[in-house]
Amino acid sequence: MTDVEIDWPWQYSFPPFFTLQPHPETRSKQVAAWKSLILTYCQKTKTYLIDVREASQFSLFNNSTINRKLEHNVIISILSELHKTGNAASVDKAKNRWEIYWHTLEEWASMIYEFISSRGMQNTVVTLYELMHGEDTQEEEFYGMQQDVLIKALKVLEGAQMRDHIGRRCSRCKVF
Repeated sequence: MTDVEIDWPWQYSFPPFFTLQPHPETRSKQVAAWKSLILTYCQKTKTYLIDVREASQFSLFNNSTINRKLEHNVIISILSELHKTGNAASVDKAKNRWEIYWHTLEEWASMIYEFISSRGMQNTVVTLYELMHGEDTQEEEFYGMQQDVLIKALKVLEGAQMRDHIGRRCSRCKVF
């Protein structure tokens, strides 16, 4: 995770924002604000993986100006809420490492399919590297995507029978 200049919402400078609120209505609004902030931050920084054990070291979960950090259990709780909407997935049983999808995997799959279709590349073999780092994808939002996330998005296409694995390690794919 990298620190970038970001326009923090007003809540970020409000100390209670960093403590899970006991009142259900207030907590609901707080969690919604955190979900939005996490997705926006990850999109702007192209962060696809958050390790909760290290998260409090980064500005997203640590506002040093007001000397407040979001506790690990609260981070996990919010990431669990993102999981319910398809915007996050735990990659380990301890729920320490989370993939973040500012677009759901279905939305990523749709973007990739639209890219392939708009260039008449159906039924051609495209490498994962080409999709993640290719010259043709530099202007696409999925440019620079973490490989594990890309593979999951491609599996969504496969489920829709629009993609086929080629090769054992899934380093190439064909989109129909």
